[in-house]
Amino acid sequence: MTTSNDPTPPPISLHWIEKLIRIDTTSFESNLGLIETVRDDLERHGARSTLTYEATGKKANVFATLPAADGSTQGGIVLSGHTDTVPVKGQKWDSGPFEPTVREGKLFGRGTCDMKGFIGVALTLLPEMKAAQLKEPIHFAFSCDEELGCVGAPYMLADLKARGIHANGCIVGEPTDMRVIVAHKGINAYRCRVHGHAAHSSLTPHGLNAIEYAARLICFIRDQADQYRRDGPFDNAFDVPFTTLQTGTISGGIAINTIPSQCEFGFEYRNLPGVDSAPIIERIKDYAANTLLPRMKSEHAGAAIDFELLATAPTLDASEQAAITQLVRALTGDRDVRKVAYGTEAGLFQQLGIPSVVCGPGSIEDAHKANEFVTLEQIERCESFMRKLIRSMSLPA
Repeated sequence: MTTSNDPTPPPISLHWIEKLIRIDTTSFESNLGLIETVRDDLERHGARSTLTYEATGKKANVFATLPAADGSTQGGIVLSGHTDTVPVKGQKWDSGPFEPTVREGKLFGRGTCDMKGFIGVALTLLPEMKAAQLKEPIHFAFSCDEELGCVGAPYMLADLKARGIHANGCIVGEPTDMRVIVAHKGINAYRCRVHGHAAHSSLTPHGLNAIEYAARLICFIRDQADQYRRDGPFDNAFDVPFTTLQTGTISGGIAINTIPSQCEFGFEYRNLPGVDSAPIIERIKDYAANTLLPRMKSEHAGAAIDFELLATAPTLDASEQAAITQLVRALTGDRDVRKVAYGTEAGLFQQLGIPSVVCGPGSIEDAHKANEFVTLEQIERCESFMRKLIRSMSLPA
């Protein structure tokens, strides 16, 4: 239940945002309940929708188009948001993460700023969009599995490409404090498995220690990170102005007195726009294959190292001359150049040939943590922005 001591009328989109938050769409759960609810409302207001499912069929994206006044469905602007959220397990919340609560001018709940606030505003203003005499269509692209590495949206974008649907621009409503983000880094996530040979620890030469060789590879990855930090290339408009690499998870071994036969670790790198992501993983694989593996095989012929790509998403580098960049800057009044280290689905739209920028309510600093929130002021600013967008896309009265 929403509670507040503030007598100020709440934003009109609060009802929709609360409705979305109450549906648990953490990335390991199905999002179909939310997607079907959203689809039904879009269609009720005259938008034509298509669902695209990920491989298991338990999650889906929805792409919908509200046609222009002349019936056109090509061109126009995409409003993009992801419907999944990160888990709440292990976090201590002051109120239920899926029971939206207003306190001191803030709406608390999982997904409030990342990013059901933006989606809720878009759905709330559907009647105003429908009533407007749109000179070009408005599209809605709401995805699944963004939090797993932007792995859901590609199903939707492949469908758009196959159907020949194109738009003139895309606004991805990730939390930016309603400021314009024109670039972000790429995301590349991998799992590495090192295969050794088990033996009793008293017979160390009879085994092959997978953890020790995984450690050598992890140190090589860190050396690559240090080189980028020291030598660049640099882009000082970014909050972290160089390409980064890091190892985030590791597991291996069964007992302290047993030579571990297996070690698995996960690592990622985030490349600046203009830095090709392919040579980074190729250097890591080359070190594994040509430096580590020969030494490992000299100890045990069955040694192996393999890599698995978990997720990848391209960089975003919006042109200041693009119509969508100029439009969003004009509507927000924000002229500063901002670039961020986190990734979004904007790079995927740009890769499809749809110029994109990132702009949405809330702060990324408040996402993913316990007591996630978006301020009511940010929601109101998003509503104001969306209304300006509708007017800019409407025929003269």
